[in-house]
Amino acid sequence: MNNRKNNLFIILAGIFITNAVLAEIIGVKIFSLEKTFGFSLAQIQLLGVRYDFNLTAGVIIWPVIFIFTDIINEYFGKSGVRKITYLTTILIAYTYIVLYLVSKTAPADFWLEINKTINGNPFNIEDAYDRIFSQSMGIILGSLVAFLVSQFLDVHVFRYLRKITGSKYIWLRATGSTLVSQLIDSFIVLVIAFRLFAGEYAWSWGMLLSVCFVNYIYKFAVAVLLTPALYGIHYIIEKYLGKEEANRLAEEAA
Repeated sequence: MNNRKNNLFIILAGIFITNAVLAEIIGVKIFSLEKTFGFSLAQIQLLGVRYDFNLTAGVIIWPVIFIFTDIINEYFGKSGVRKITYLTTILIAYTYIVLYLVSKTAPADFWLEINKTINGNPFNIEDAYDRIFSQSMGIILGSLVAFLVSQFLDVHVFRYLRKITGSKYIWLRATGSTLVSQLIDSFIVLVIAFRLFAGEYAWSWGMLLSVCFVNYIYKFAVAVLLTPALYGIHYIIEKYLGKEEANRLAEEAA
């Protein structure tokens, strides 16, 4: 049974780490949700700020990270989440270091030549590569701080709700912890990356609040919509470990 428990932790950790690192890499892109699906811009006016559904690409998979945070928290407790969080933070930092070093390598002449145009338009693939992967220190710092703060906040809110609800109402503690932690995550990363350390490229507070607010609404909405998946994962774990062992593991974690 210990083998199954260890295998479960490795699988959950692998899914968590993969999505966390991937979200950091793709998060540099800001995309329009309306245009992606062929809709007109929302242009919602609120307190003098215009809100369109502009999102960082990382939020597409970020709700998965919080769901697996809650799953790991449920069966392996705060210590399990703490281990995964520290390891993921180190791996994210390592990813940024590698991307930075690779961006400093000299491009091959033939590579520049064969990629010098796209659809007949001049194109510098080296500049594009550097612009995408050589993210600023502000983005790196914002990502790491937001990740650490939101993860530990999620853990504590989840454990607090677990004490109140016991083994019941999985959706309540998962959604409640996500509601708080994703709010903090959405604002910290953008404020640090695109306001405090962006220099001359700093976003206006209006733009910042717009993207922060929309990112949070999206992440929370998707987390709620993924509630059936949360129960599905619990069901799979109970089948894998056996219901009695799964319950015992959850009670030990609590």
